[in-house]
Amino acid sequence: MSERESMPVDVVIVGAGPAGLAAAIRLKQLDAALEVVVLEKGAEVGAHILSGAVIDPRALDELLPDWRDTCPLAQVPVTENHHWVLTRGGKWSLPHLFMPPLMSNKGNYTGSLGNLCRWLAEQAEGLGVQVFPGFPASEVLFDDAGNVIGVATQDMGVAADGSHKPDYQPGMELHAKYTLFAEGARGSLTKQMKAKFGLDTDCQPQVYGLGIKELWDIPADRHEPGRVIHTQGWPLSESDTWGGGFLYHQADGQVALGFVTALDYANPYVSPFEEFQRWKTHPAIREVIEGGKRVAYGARAINEGGWQSVPTLAFPGGALIGCAAGFVNVPRIKGTHTAMKSGMLAAESIVAASAAGRANDTLADYDPAVRSSWIADELVKVQNAQPLVAKFGGDLGTVLAGADMWLRTLGLRITGAMKHHTDAENTGRADLYQPIKYPKPDGKITFDRLSSVFLSGTNHAENQPCHLKVADMELQKASELGVYAGPSARYCPAAVYEWHVEDGGEPKYVINSQNCVHCKTCDIKDPNQNITWVTPEGGGGPTYPNM
Repeated sequence: MSERESMPVDVVIVGAGPAGLAAAIRLKQLDAALEVVVLEKGAEVGAHILSGAVIDPRALDELLPDWRDTCPLAQVPVTENHHWVLTRGGKWSLPHLFMPPLMSNKGNYTGSLGNLCRWLAEQAEGLGVQVFPGFPASEVLFDDAGNVIGVATQDMGVAADGSHKPDYQPGMELHAKYTLFAEGARGSLTKQMKAKFGLDTDCQPQVYGLGIKELWDIPADRHEPGRVIHTQGWPLSESDTWGGGFLYHQADGQVALGFVTALDYANPYVSPFEEFQRWKTHPAIREVIEGGKRVAYGARAINEGGWQSVPTLAFPGGALIGCAAGFVNVPRIKGTHTAMKSGMLAAESIVAASAAGRANDTLADYDPAVRSSWIADELVKVQNAQPLVAKFGGDLGTVLAGADMWLRTLGLRITGAMKHHTDAENTGRADLYQPIKYPKPDGKITFDRLSSVFLSGTNHAENQPCHLKVADMELQKASELGVYAGPSARYCPAAVYEWHVEDGGEPKYVINSQNCVHCKTCDIKDPNQNITWVTPEGGGGPTYPNM
């Protein structure tokens, strides 16, 4: 018999991001009697939320039409929109005339997605939603028929050897009629649901980018609230990799700047963190931040698979919403509005099922509702942008992607949906590449990873089981190190992984799990898929302010 206590609810939502909170709000708007619980693994709502962010308010307008009256996001509407192509020492601007209309940022807002989620949580709680931060869902519960009937939260006070510490507390079981998985990109429970129910057998594999972000306080004479800049080209053009940067002038004299590296790169010597640091040294970026102060740092994986990588969304007792399903518009670098809309559609499906007296069955109308919504209309237009750039490179690929988006905007299609290979599969052998020599940090514009992790506020309880599971350590040594030259030491933006060799001895794999910012890159990019990210003890991880 389980030692865990149980709590019956109508709906449990895993993740207090924009999708989960939008779903919770919509549920209570439609049926105030429903008992809705949101579980959040971060110490507070917003603690693990990281995005650029320029946000399309379309879903917010539908969910809470008066949001501009009280929401912090309304402070900074976008006033300028620039797209720069960088060379080593210069840049040129891509004319708006060449950009498809869907790439416009007119009517959008720039600000902190974490603060938006904090505000959404307040709205949800005002409607009676129970939001529990610091309680990661670590296990999915099933009935005898294999239907999802809820989740269990992580046990607290477990030592690294599995024994119970004096402050041990077993997790709680939340038994629900329906469970919504809103874990974000590469969620640990979402992976299990995809495998158990074969949700991704009829779609392309999901592929990802690694987004790394910093917040800077900059001199007032350089701050232009609402100015939005995206870049492509240098420095990734020199390492046969693709991605791009962003620089958003937000409230209170701050700029959010960051860099996204597509994780399908072949050269195992590429370091996304170091590419970001190099990007900041470009004269056009340096002139904005020089003399300023870096105040925050973070990283997370971003879905880049597009519409063809969206899996089957519903299964017995549950559904995927938001970035757990992968609704990011890759060329726009936006997914908040589509994530929220998916949560709202799932909520509407649950309310209809509840009114019909159903529970723990498949929400059969949710998947078709998404595929006939404006989510589909938007994402179909851009579904080949990522694979075209991945196949043909940043220059030609961008031209082809732009042409494809223009044609689809006009209702024409030359090709169907292009295919993907997983990011792990695309990793090349180290003997085919030369190591990349990155410059040392100067401590003013560029920095090392450990000082960066410090600014993320990352903390994990000591003496707990490692939440980064290496299935076969011999395989890791023979292949990840022996064949691929240890790329985990370079792709991780938080210096979690190191290969140590002392006095001619055998290489030792050191996992500094206390540094982990929960970006999930290791779970995605490990060439043998030998590393699995699972939830650590509640409240562990980054504490992002204003990100």
